[in-house]
Amino acid sequence: MRRSPNWRQSWDRIVGWSAATVKETVFVLDALEMAIWQRDRDQQPVQAGELIHHSDAGSQYTSFKLAEHLQAAGIAASIGSVGDAYDNALMESTIGLYKTELIKPRRSWKTLSQVELATAEWVDWYNHQRLHGEIGHVPPVEYEANYYTERAKPQVTTTV
Repeated sequence: MRRSPNWRQSWDRIVGWSAATVKETVFVLDALEMAIWQRDRDQQPVQAGELIHHSDAGSQYTSFKLAEHLQAAGIAASIGSVGDAYDNALMESTIGLYKTELIKPRRSWKTLSQVELATAEWVDWYNHQRLHGEIGHVPPVEYEANYYTERAKPQVTTTV
C-alpha cells in the first residue's frame, strides 16, 4: 500500500505488508491494519482519498470483507484487470523487485517466520535506503518527509 495525494504525486513507500502460507483475505487485512497503524505512528493519519491499496485481481483482494474495510478507512482500491501486469504497474513493479531481490535468490524458505523477518528487513531497506530514480534518487521515506514539510509551509500569495 502506498500513500498518494492524487496519484500524480506518488512515492513508492511500502506502509503495510504481510506474509501467509495461504491466499486468504485475513492476510490482506493484516497489511491494511499495518498501513493504518504506520500512518498513525508517523503522525500522518489516513485521510479519506489519500491512501491507495494496490493489488491484482486475486480473490483475497476482491472480497466484500476487504472492500468494506477499505471503504470504512477511506482508502481507495486499485485492482488490476486479470492477466494485465501493466494495468497496475506500480504495484507489479514493486512486487517484482521484492521477488527478484529477496524471494527468488534464497529459493529455500523453511518457515513463514523466515519470510516475515527477511521481508521486514527488505521493506525497511527499500523504504529508508534504496534510491528511487522516479522520485529524485532519494529513498521513499525521505521523499515523503520532504513532501509533508513542503505541504506544511504557509502558502505565500501576492496581489498585483
